Amino acid sequence: MLQIDDTLVSFDLVERQFLCDLSQCKGACCIEGDAGAPLEQKELAILQHILPVIWDDLSSEAQAVIKKQGVAYIDEGGETVTSIVNGKDCVFTCYDKEGICRCAIEKAFREGKIDFLKPVSCHLYPIRINRYETFSAINYNRWSICRAAEIAGRKENLPVYQFLKEPLIRKFGKDWYEKLDATAKEWLKQKGK
Repeated sequence: MLQIDDTLVSFDLVERQFLCDLSQCKGACCIEGDAGAPLEQKELAILQHILPVIWDDLSSEAQAVIKKQGVAYIDEGGETVTSIVNGKDCVFTCYDKEGICRCAIEKAFREGKIDFLKPVSCHLYPIRINRYETFSAINYNRWSICRAAEIAGRKENLPVYQFLKEPLIRKFGKDWYEKLDATAKEWLKQKGK
């Protein structure tokens, strides 16, 4: 692990490559899994505030779930996560004409209707953050649904942390990212990569 301030960064973020390929995975990370996307406390209020703007882009099933339990719930680990439909789809999913799963929140952001891109955990995916008392661990969540992204990343020689530069800066700040970049490059140089 690389230590950047009070975070421990998995070597996988530096040594593995990644480049999303939605044409291959069809947005499976918003569909598959056993829980919704982790939310920060301030994001819960934002999601409730923007709900009227994105409501019509949500499926009738998602609307029913939100009416019954809200935009989020507490998962088995005690974490606040987005509500899900039928045990899989995030309630904020919508599908384009090619059948690719998209985020209704991000769609509204791209259309200039809201100023919130999407939950930071979604923006950071496939990175997951585990918080402990004195530090945070930042890990690359490898999953078979992202195999095409790993292949595309290797083709472009694009490390996970560079692919996710924007969300890492959003979460930890530009100075933190620059420290990570410098440390990662030094680490790779020492390994002869």
